[in-house]
Amino acid sequence: MNSIKPRNRLNIALAGLLLVLCQSLLAQPGRPIVPPLPEGLQTVEFYSPAVQRTMKYDIVLPPGYAVGEKRYPVLYLLHGYMQNYTVWGRNLGAAFYARSLGDLILVLPDAGNTWFVNYASSDEGKDQWEDYLIEDVIGHVDTHYRTVDDRAGRALAGLSMGGFGAFSLGLRHPDMFISVGSTSGALNFARDRAEAIAEGKILDRNARSPEQQEAIDRADEFISDIIDIPGFSKQEERTPQGVDFATQEQALAYDPFQIIFNVQKSNLPHFYIDAGTEDGLVTVAREFMGLLLMNDVPFDFMQSRGKHNSEYWRRSIGHMMTVQYEIMQRALGNRP
Repeated sequence: MNSIKPRNRLNIALAGLLLVLCQSLLAQPGRPIVPPLPEGLQTVEFYSPAVQRTMKYDIVLPPGYAVGEKRYPVLYLLHGYMQNYTVWGRNLGAAFYARSLGDLILVLPDAGNTWFVNYASSDEGKDQWEDYLIEDVIGHVDTHYRTVDDRAGRALAGLSMGGFGAFSLGLRHPDMFISVGSTSGALNFARDRAEAIAEGKILDRNARSPEQQEAIDRADEFISDIIDIPGFSKQEERTPQGVDFATQEQALAYDPFQIIFNVQKSNLPHFYIDAGTEDGLVTVAREFMGLLLMNDVPFDFMQSRGKHNSEYWRRSIGHMMTVQYEIMQRALGNRP
């Protein structure tokens, strides 16, 4: 691939994502109703050496899993900022689509507000969130479930923060994933952090308006009981107190716009990208699509009416999962 300097830089601040999510919470009066668990979904608790704590993930097993010895491809679906491991499967329809596809295992990890990166330094505990996902979560799933433990049978995707995580980690570990997907992805997170470091700006993740803090406190009263991970249930606990990137180089090492050039074209995963036309992040989605176009890299791109909210993600998830499922099935030789 030729070296191309990405254009149309979009400075989406962390505060912007926080504002959108807080507005969504404030728009929902009263205590939310806990939906029943979807069919085939169960919660798994395990210990992660990378972050030195007990963590959880939801897993959706296909119909018929209990019978026979068949192995299944796996899609790892990452949540967004201020979300958790329950959102995709229980609230956004992912469990329904996984069961409909019939022979797919869906894994929904929890990573708090960490952006799925290994922190340069941590004030408390250990914040190696890339290692947590790549080594601990995937290792636990492959050990305890009948997975296709191979690149051809493993895909990674996510929304917003999770879309960034999917592209960043998928490109940092191209030998592990046949497809990476992003819906409403904050793909410019590491690039913006590198620019902020160069300008000497300090990122304050705890800077919130009274309205934002009110929304977070109200959400914590309800959501922390559902998450139920000791020391990792409330938003303050789920936001690492440390430094994600100490240098520009560290930030750019996670920037999908840069690290794509570290991978041989023949080893690149398949890319799926989508965003709503009323979502500010659609601009960065189009920018990444342009990068793929200029370098003749295959991809799937979709944009449709929608904002950065649950309504859009409930519509986007079925399409993204179906495309990635087909990519895995073809890689496994299960299609004509």
